Amino acid sequence: MTTDSMPIESVDSPDDSGRTMNYGKEKVSVYRTYATPLDGVRTIPESQFDGRENILFGHDVRVQVEGEEFLSSFSERDNSMVVATDSMKNFVLHQAGEYDGATTEGFLHFVGSQFLETYSQMERVRMSANEIAFDERSVPAGNGEFELSDLVFRVSDDESAFGEVYLARGEDVPVIEDLTGGVTDIELVKVKGSSFEGYVQDEYTTLPERADRTLYITLDIFWSYTDPENALGEEPEQYVPAEQVRDIAQVVFHEVDSNSIQDLIYQIGQRVLKRFPQLESVSFEANNRTWIRERDDLDGDAKVLKEPPRPTGFQQFSMDHSDLEETAQ
Repeated sequence: MTTDSMPIESVDSPDDSGRTMNYGKEKVSVYRTYATPLDGVRTIPESQFDGRENILFGHDVRVQVEGEEFLSSFSERDNSMVVATDSMKNFVLHQAGEYDGATTEGFLHFVGSQFLETYSQMERVRMSANEIAFDERSVPAGNGEFELSDLVFRVSDDESAFGEVYLARGEDVPVIEDLTGGVTDIELVKVKGSSFEGYVQDEYTTLPERADRTLYITLDIFWSYTDPENALGEEPEQYVPAEQVRDIAQVVFHEVDSNSIQDLIYQIGQRVLKRFPQLESVSFEANNRTWIRERDDLDGDAKVLKEPPRPTGFQQFSMDHSDLEETAQ
């Protein structure tokens, strides 16, 4: 599911003949200053996040377009219908200045809609983006205290929001055929309170069981809405911020004594679906980076640990509200 630059690889969509045919531009880095703030989001117990100023609104964008009229560029050396990918890049950069919303998904929907409105030969467009995140920096407030600067930011190495929107040409307005929100590159370490026991023991097993282990995971979380329009941010109380989903993951990790990463992500998914009933489903890709004990003969809970060797394990899982109903029974 994941790559270094884009959490979800877009599935190539076939044309009416079953042929895969599309082209586009990726790694379009676009930055907008003083975008519309995200205000009015509903708060949840696991998170202090209640909105963002969007003083810096940055994204790494991928555009993929489809249409029968592009066939001649492949089969007849005819480029008369081709919009150069360099032009696509310039189009995205220009539209960043026209977008007056506040969410990643809303921005992608806006730009994709403008592509379909501008170029009649485009029948469908898939827009995806990773947020380029920034952290506010502290500066002296002049009274012996510190405050957050509204001018100076640090490029963040932390997790970032993700969005993907797949639009088709409709009779009057573009139709959302698929929409995904997400948060990627979460990295969490829990020093104790996680176990891994009871798994298959046979002639291939060399891993010892652990009643208590230091657990290090990376995690990508994706979600879909029952009504995709809620992702556009026009009704902020129905929007699911990546920051709140991230915070749910770390709170559940803190609270739960899990017996596996599978157990952990299932409990995170349950909490996400409980907090956001407007979601249709939530899915995960987790990667096990758990350190290996080098010494555990120190006092108390102290240990010396080292990096794990390759290869590493991973887990993929999806769930919806039926998982909540089954648990309640």
